[in-house]
Amino acid sequence: MNRERSYLPSILATVALACCSTATLADENTGLYLGGGFGQFGLEFDNIDDAVEDFDFDDSDQAYKLFGGWRFSPYIAAELAYIDLGAPNEAFDDGVDEAVVDADIDGFAPYIVGTLPLGIFEIFAKVGYLFYQVDVDITLNGDELDLGSESDEAFVYGVGAGVVLFEHLNVRVEYEKFEISDADNADAYWLTAAWRF
Repeated sequence: MNRERSYLPSILATVALACCSTATLADENTGLYLGGGFGQFGLEFDNIDDAVEDFDFDDSDQAYKLFGGWRFSPYIAAELAYIDLGAPNEAFDDGVDEAVVDADIDGFAPYIVGTLPLGIFEIFAKVGYLFYQVDVDITLNGDELDLGSESDEAFVYGVGAGVVLFEHLNVRVEYEKFEISDADNADAYWLTAAWRF
């Protein structure tokens, strides 16, 4: 009887150690992450204004984003990002007036992210919606005019690849496509980093 009792602490310690190891492994594969990144956003409209012959808007600007998310498993996560796409601008001259039009775009985007881990490397794809506001200004013959702002939403999708360093730091390169209304093309290239808690 005493011999059986002497094994009990050892058995309990072994079970507790196994449970702790399993919990640690689960924490590495799930949970909160926070990050940010910078990139280059390009916006293109063909024949943006019929009143101005051959006025095509095609420019890019620096962009940045801050994001956070929750990994439900190594393969699936939900993410929310604040995205500032900068202020692409385009100049035109109709022979009488000289003007520069710029579009300042920012907003919030929820995503679903699917990831395929390959050791410390990974590839991923994401889909979401950008709820954005665009502020349009025009500088006409040196005078700046505010043309107002508009809110809209755009379907977003992207792909990329990353590497996990020090078990928690996730560094990624990413390409995203934005289905902005009436735009012939709107996309961004990103370099991001996130810490997985």
